[in-house]
Amino acid sequence: MEIDIISEDDNPMLHRSDVRFEIAHEEATPSRLSVRDSLAAKLNKESDEVVVHDLDTKFGMRKTVGYAKVYESPDFARDIEQDHMLDRNKIEAADTDADADAEEA
Repeated sequence: MEIDIISEDDNPMLHRSDVRFEIAHEEATPSRLSVRDSLAAKLNKESDEVVVHDLDTKFGMRKTVGYAKVYESPDFARDIEQDHMLDRNKIEAADTDADADAEEA
């Protein structure tokens, strides 16, 4: 699997970069987690700092175009991203204060 970065736009207010990329692959469309790990390696980031939002493969093609958000730290990703996107990318959501209080009781 070969990843090429198409564009990378900084978003300093949200402590992230928005990345559009293209993947050339031999087999079926790669999984979200394998794309996340490969993209993180290419960008010299940790896997839990990368949230893959979209993967689009045209029928019969060996190229996939995708969109990901690359955060400065995993904490920013947990604070900003919706829970279902964190679940899809296997990033554990941050505990809220109410959850922490309930566990202590």
